[in-house]
Amino acid sequence: MKIAQIQMPVSADKFANIQRACSMIRWAGQIDLAVLPEMFCCPYDNALFRDYAEVEGGEAYSAMSALAKEKGIYLVGGSIPELCEGKVYNTSYVFDPEGKCIARHRKTHLFDIDVAGGQCFRESDALAAGRDVTTFETPWGVMGLCICFDFRFEELSRLMALRGAKVIFVPAAFNMTTGPAHWELLFRQRAVDNQCYTVGTSPARDNVASYTAWGHSIVCDPWGSVVKQVNEQPQISVTELDMERVEAIRRQLPIMSARRDDLYEVRELS
Repeated sequence: MKIAQIQMPVSADKFANIQRACSMIRWAGQIDLAVLPEMFCCPYDNALFRDYAEVEGGEAYSAMSALAKEKGIYLVGGSIPELCEGKVYNTSYVFDPEGKCIARHRKTHLFDIDVAGGQCFRESDALAAGRDVTTFETPWGVMGLCICFDFRFEELSRLMALRGAKVIFVPAAFNMTTGPAHWELLFRQRAVDNQCYTVGTSPARDNVASYTAWGHSIVCDPWGSVVKQVNEQPQISVTELDMERVEAIRRQLPIMSARRDDLYEVRELS
């Protein structure tokens, strides 16, 4: 399965962002699947999410659907601010080669942090949380999907793996505090834990933005090795995933079959 990660700059012009995303995917050449970054059409700023939000079927959604059909690919549409019943969600849509939406993930864990000497941000001031574990079917097997902060919660990745996910796609915008500390570490660890590929796709870095993304879009394999990691600059990163490697690793180290569900709950000591 050949994938293209679109590490793109994000400006204040929503239409220009959508056009840039489409152009970069077209430039990726012959691929099977493309992945856009978190909030690819909107600056990562609480004050702007509602202004940029659109209902399902809106401008960004329609452009992604049309492009997936045009290129005959699967498209993991990063994420956009979605407006639904008065609430705004951080939402990722997945489209198949016919342009049909086959999955929708609303970010389930909102990014509310205050790191001493580092980043302070509260997504819950502007966004509502989703409730779903999201997987979708492809000719290469089941794929998993979550957004940025979701990936820190190992239970969510494990549930996707238990559903059969061979790749977990993560549109994400780690910042200049969390990126250097945890970006590569988390993608390698989740790959090892769940014996699957992990694919993190970030916006390009903009040092004058109100929120500066780390960049460094990454692919890790089921052994925990970094297959590819780019720098912080805008670029199209194309990687071919050997899907047979997932089953090979799972046969060598039978983690899933050796699990002890009878033990994995907190009990009071007698």
